[in-house]
Amino acid sequence: MHTLRFFSQQTDFTPAAFLMMGIPGLEALHPWVSIPFCALYLTALLGNCVILFIIRRTPSLHEPMYYFLSMLAVTDLGLALCTLPTTLGLFWFNVRRIGFDACLTQMYFIHILSFIESSVLLAMAFDRFIAISHPLRHAAILTKSTVLKIGLAIVLRGTVSLLPVPFLLRRLTYCGRTELSHSFCFHPDIMNLACADIKVNVFYGMIILLSTVGMDFIFIVLSYILIIRTVVSLTTKEECLKALNTCVSHICAVLVFFIPMIGLSMIHRFGKDVPPLVNTAVAYTYLTIPPALNPVIYSVKSTHIREALLRKD
Repeated sequence: MHTLRFFSQQTDFTPAAFLMMGIPGLEALHPWVSIPFCALYLTALLGNCVILFIIRRTPSLHEPMYYFLSMLAVTDLGLALCTLPTTLGLFWFNVRRIGFDACLTQMYFIHILSFIESSVLLAMAFDRFIAISHPLRHAAILTKSTVLKIGLAIVLRGTVSLLPVPFLLRRLTYCGRTELSHSFCFHPDIMNLACADIKVNVFYGMIILLSTVGMDFIFIVLSYILIIRTVVSLTTKEECLKALNTCVSHICAVLVFFIPMIGLSMIHRFGKDVPPLVNTAVAYTYLTIPPALNPVIYSVKSTHIREALLRKD
């Protein structure tokens, strides 16, 4: 009763806090469930730090491809750190409550970092296209200053495009329901708890998603169509395989990021009848798997990273 009274005091405006959810049906097993999550977070933190350290300390890796890989590693570190406190806090100590402002802040950074990761993957696709299609002009086109400008543009794009979202959520009226679907704050999840008209939020969210992540994905696909056209024109099979092999890591990173992201967006907007366990599984895949797998993928597939890593050992 006290809890209900606490939340109902702000029924007509905004709730003091939201209640996060773990994995439906496995609440009693959360301490055990936390073990694979700890392994994923540890892999993400250590793996991306190692990638950054190797690139920083190896002059031969001071090239556009590895500068963009550094941006990807920093973004993955940010994503892991955004969700780690609330996820492990819920699994270990059953801390479900998160303040309204804290929830909006976490949501904002999760979405910013997701948009930045999408843009970095597009920049990496452009780098691969230039390296394969115009190898002699690669260094002249993607200079250090150009890479820096691209990085700043990526951050600015994500920050500015998502700036209205917290204010759009704050203007809504929330009443009754305060339970989120995950152990982190996600825009559609918060929006669906409102008892006011959310058409503006839905429209703005879709426009921003399609004009940023959607366009990034389209341009990544176009980049690979052009890359394939260039590779097909190469004279020998060995040259084709060598050119394509430089793209394998990036293709894996694109698939690992975009598939669960698109799936989660579709579930939140159109999957009203999707079982909660499926929703939860896709959400955790989206936010925990890419940061953990990306450094592993690049360490295994990139000969230069692997050689530099073995030298440091």
